[in-house]
Amino acid sequence: MEIKNKIEKAKLGDQIAFTYLLDHYWNEVYGFMLQRTENETDAEDITIETFSKAFDKIATYNAEFQFNTWLIAIAKNVHIDLLRKKKSSLFIDITDEEDDIAYRIADTTPSAEDKLITEQNLSQLLHFIKQLKPAYQEVIQMRYFQEMSYQEISEDLNEPLNNVKIKLLRAKKLLSEIITKS
Repeated sequence: MEIKNKIEKAKLGDQIAFTYLLDHYWNEVYGFMLQRTENETDAEDITIETFSKAFDKIATYNAEFQFNTWLIAIAKNVHIDLLRKKKSSLFIDITDEEDDIAYRIADTTPSAEDKLITEQNLSQLLHFIKQLKPAYQEVIQMRYFQEMSYQEISEDLNEPLNNVKIKLLRAKKLLSEIITKS
């Protein structure tokens, strides 16, 4: 029942509901893709893009189906797209024009993770950040130390805006777990 409630809130653009769904389903989608790709980086990239697409298209989610089944279907499609791109890039160098319209996930209110991160002293925080994967270190560094906007990070990394948002949500969650454990 709680999941349905979170999905409805996410459909209305609720940031906390998005984060809850991301945290709740991340391991399942990532685990599924890791089995399929046998590559951690690809599995992670596919999972990030899956959540990006899911949040962008959440209004189209049909409650007759399980939410995780819907996410896995998206993940399979993202994987197929990735395989097609890899295959076609062997023949031609393709430049994809990204959608300019990215789903607006509100990022103004500091989350619990944001508060936990900002309460750390700098040397301690840098130590914790070094425990993250390089891609997560990079987005945290750009967002919090270079104070870049999501749009600037997206352009700098040449990644879709939604992917940057999902990557940052995931990085903040992992960083807050590291901080909490110490």
